Parts: sequence; C-alpha cells; structure tokens
Amino acid sequence: MQSSTFRLAFLVVLISVLLSLRDPSKGEPQNHAIHGISPPKLDLQPSLEYDFYRNSCPKAESIVRSSMAQIFAAHSDAPPALLRLLFHDCFIQGCDASILLDDSNESMNRSAEKLAIPNQTLKGFDKVGKIKEELEKACPGVVSCADILVLATRDGIVLAGGPFYPVLTGRRDSNQSYFQEAMDDIPKPDGNITQTLGLFTLRGFNERETVSLLGGHSIGKISCEFIQGRLFNFSGTGQPDPSIASDFLDEMRRNCQDSGNSSHGMASPPMVSRAMSELTLGMTYYQGLSSSVSSGSAFDTHYYQSLLQGRGLLFSDQQLMAEEKTERLVRAYASDDGSTFQMDFARSMMKMSSLSVLTGSQGQVRLNCSKMVSS
Repeated sequence: MQSSTFRLAFLVVLISVLLSLRDPSKGEPQNHAIHGISPPKLDLQPSLEYDFYRNSCPKAESIVRSSMAQIFAAHSDAPPALLRLLFHDCFIQGCDASILLDDSNESMNRSAEKLAIPNQTLKGFDKVGKIKEELEKACPGVVSCADILVLATRDGIVLAGGPFYPVLTGRRDSNQSYFQEAMDDIPKPDGNITQTLGLFTLRGFNERETVSLLGGHSIGKISCEFIQGRLFNFSGTGQPDPSIASDFLDEMRRNCQDSGNSSHGMASPPMVSRAMSELTLGMTYYQGLSSSVSSGSAFDTHYYQSLLQGRGLLFSDQQLMAEEKTERLVRAYASDDGSTFQMDFARSMMKMSSLSVLTGSQGQVRLNCSKMVSS
C-alpha cells in the first residue's frame, strides 16, 4: 500500500513538474511563462530509470528515506549540507560521487576533488557513508554512492520544507577524482553575475534555472569566511564592499568578527579556511532580513526578498540584481507565495541531478563511498 501511494505521488509530481507553472499574481496557468521569461526545458538523462533498483534492491529508496529521517532528527543542518555536497559533485564532471573520494586511494598525488579549496568546507560525507552502510547490509555492492547522494539530498530537502521532486536512478560511481576542475569551475562566492551565469550556462542552465537553484541558499548557514572579504577587504581595497548598506554592514560585522587574517577568508590557506568554518557561526538569510519582513517557513522566498532589500549575504547572490533578466526573476519569486519558486527549484534539481551521469557499464559501484573499487 505504501509503495502504491509513493508511486502515485511520484507520477502526480512528475506530471505537475513537466506541465505546470503558475503565475504568482493570478494563481492560474499562464502560458508556461513568468513575467515574460520562458520556463526551462527539462532535459533528463534518458538512460536513468524510475525505481531502477526495483529488482536488485527493492527497499533501496525506502532505506534512504528512513535513514535521512533519522539523520534529520539528530542533525537539522544535514539537508543544506547535502544540497551543497550534491551541487559540488554534479557541477564537476557530472553526478558521479567523485566528490566523496578520499585523498589516499592508493595514490600519493593528493589530487582528490574534495581537497580543492572550494570543497574544503563541505560537510555531509559521514551522512552519505552512514546511508551506504545500511544499504550494504541490505544489498551488498548494488546501490551506487551517486544515487545515494541524489536521493538523500532530495529527501533532505523535503524534510527541510522544500518541494518533493522525482528522482530517477541508475547512476554509477566515478573511478577518478577531479581536483583541478573543482579548483577552476565551482562558482565563487565573490563572483560577479557574468562569471556565475557563464559557469551555469556551460552546464546547460539558463538564467531562470540558475536563479531558482541559487534559492537553495534559503536553508542552512553561510560561513563567515565566505563574506568576510565583503566586510573588511573587498577586492583587496582594505575597505568593505561599498554596495552594502551601512546598517546591514554593521549587522553582518556583529555576526562575523574580523579574524585578523589579512586575506579575510577568500584566499585563506586551506587549514585557516577549515578552522574558520568550524569556529564561526555564520549567518542565515533570516538574519539578513529586515524585522519588518516575515520569513515564513525555511524553504520560502525570504532569500529573494533579502536580495530586493540589498541584503544578500554573498556578493554572488546580490549580483543577481545586477542584470535585468535575473533581477526580474528575483522580483517574480519574491512576489510569489513560494509555489513558483518551489516548482522551478524542483525542475532545476531534477536537471542538476541528471548531469553527465555514468550508467550501464560505465564507472563502478563502490562498496565504500570514499574508496574506489580496485580493478
């Protein structure tokens, strides 16, 4: 009965995701457009399948769901950590779990992807490992780490109040890691709008998909190391970012004291970056909001409302207001009750989760997510 209910829910959401976008101002279908912006074309990897493990590991997805529920009960910060982990994995050579590989792997070149500077503050590796252990007990050597990360992230988003979206499965794990690609191609927190859109465009995302995906910043905290440059040494000037309103600057500085490090986070050595990430509390977009604006539930439009007020925490976030088309999207999402953002976010996450996957005989299925299977 539970399986039938889940399948029905899956089909209902899939149909709604593929066919339905709503105008936030009228609540009626509006030619699949929002303020003149065409919706993204959903481009799922055809080699993935619904319920791929139905024969080889029938309880795979329910094990992931129940494990995530237990993890979330003990660690409410797990969903944003996994969302960031998934993004950093999929953005570099596709969703292949390469981000999970350790630096050893019987190699001395220390070129593991997770060691790249943009990845050094990632968390959630232990959560994926815990779920993998449960699946190995049930179905040894069957469920890939890439599928676990995608499924666990989706389930975490739902637990955090975000939208459910269908996840097709059948991914395989990479047998290599991509250190240099991660160094070069992960969008930077201090990147301008041209740089950010350019990196997303290279992976097939248009402006609307990009703006909706960045709305994932509405959950979790942003480590102070990522914004200290704006507060104390913007672009090496020794001064704060002049675009930050004085009252907001004071507010952010109260939350993120100057560490005394001259590089102020953005160019910190790896050990300094990691220490700062662990020792500072960071800020959420709740803190970035005026007290006169209701933030509502965690996964709502408060991220976009913050940008309208010039209170974006990351420079790259606030840069969404620097280009006409992305500004229009920010205003559209901010004026909505959250339904259009959640629908667009769901569509974009389906696309993100299917980027350049390995299937069939490609790659491998790891027994331990941090270690490649020896040939």
